[in-house]
Amino acid sequence: MSKSNCRFCDAPLKHTFVDLGMSPLCQTHITSEQLNHMEPFYPLHTYVCDHCLLVQLQEYVSPQEIFTEYAYFSSYVDALLRNASNYTDLMVERFKLNAQSQVVEVASNDGYLLQYFLKKGIPVLGVEPAVNVSQVAIEKGIPVVNKFFGRQTATELAAERGQADLLLGNNVLAHVPDINDFVGGLKILLKPTGVITMEFPHLMQLMQDNLFDTVYHEHFSYLSCLVVEKIFAAHGLTLFDVDEIPIHGGSLRIYARHTEDASKPVSDRVAAFIEREKAFGLTQLETYFTFTEKVKATKRQLLQFLITVKEKGKTIAGYGAPGKGNTLLNYCGIRTDFLDYTVDRNPYKQGKFTPGTHIPIYSPDKIQETKPDYLLILPWNVKDEIMEQMSFIRDWGGQFVVPLPEVKVYS
Repeated sequence: MSKSNCRFCDAPLKHTFVDLGMSPLCQTHITSEQLNHMEPFYPLHTYVCDHCLLVQLQEYVSPQEIFTEYAYFSSYVDALLRNASNYTDLMVERFKLNAQSQVVEVASNDGYLLQYFLKKGIPVLGVEPAVNVSQVAIEKGIPVVNKFFGRQTATELAAERGQADLLLGNNVLAHVPDINDFVGGLKILLKPTGVITMEFPHLMQLMQDNLFDTVYHEHFSYLSCLVVEKIFAAHGLTLFDVDEIPIHGGSLRIYARHTEDASKPVSDRVAAFIEREKAFGLTQLETYFTFTEKVKATKRQLLQFLITVKEKGKTIAGYGAPGKGNTLLNYCGIRTDFLDYTVDRNPYKQGKFTPGTHIPIYSPDKIQETKPDYLLILPWNVKDEIMEQMSFIRDWGGQFVVPLPEVKVYS
């Protein structure tokens, strides 16, 4: 069901942030048997709340439809593994975690992060609704509860397994339609002196770098530090620190505690960072209204490049079938008339087709077989990793293309 009110403050949603038209769910890669079936498309229309300034998509699809079986496996992205390993070292050192601690990750995916705590002998628990990806974590020896997280799940876990010393969620806060239930659950599951960390793509970075392809139905909210501070405060949680991290094109890692926990003073970085967001204009509606024209200009630029290349008889293949790539392909109308195929390291996606645009997805071995002139990198956030893996395309004069923030060709 579509909801026309803000998911945090319940004010009516009246102002468009960006409208990317109609699009299918970005992780519903389809089989050859489904190619001639009707495919559901939903509005990809984001709003900014004029009361609390939360940027958000309306909820057209339930989380159960999106996340019960999920095609995103974090372990196939080396940059995420490095971030997870570095994060683990930092948390263990900063908060003195040990064998008596309890680390709980919400949206633990395939155990890509918790495995590093496990190696250090620290008890862990994953909470993950997608059974198919959590099975991989279980095979690594990580205990996983297959449930959606909120107040009810948090109450059950606190009673059955105890509260968390470290309660974390990477790239999940944006994925929850009922953000009040989710953050309320964090409050319940956190020990009195425990720490919450959440990582999420930073709205300011999205706007600054024109990263419109990170808008898709799995992302219900687009978050800034100043809005997250309001949401957490409404549930008795205080942000006491914030870090900028490069993952996903520019993310924030916020640190939170119970408001009544005086053992962790609030760092000056929190106020300084919110001031930066205010200086950028995130407290003024007019700033949000400028985004649409930048998006349209980028679409025209990318299509112009692809048309020019194809008119010269050149071949173009894609690398990756990420959620952001499917937003880009559908919004720009890029199908096999421009992109012969795409490849992905994730075997779960191989042999299927991209949603909406029906571009075939192969193993990366296909690149060596067909020797395309250009390789369009859809997960631009890990372009360095991909360009290193695929460096052999230079042997036949192949070049890399990164679509955002603007079209750029790398020889």
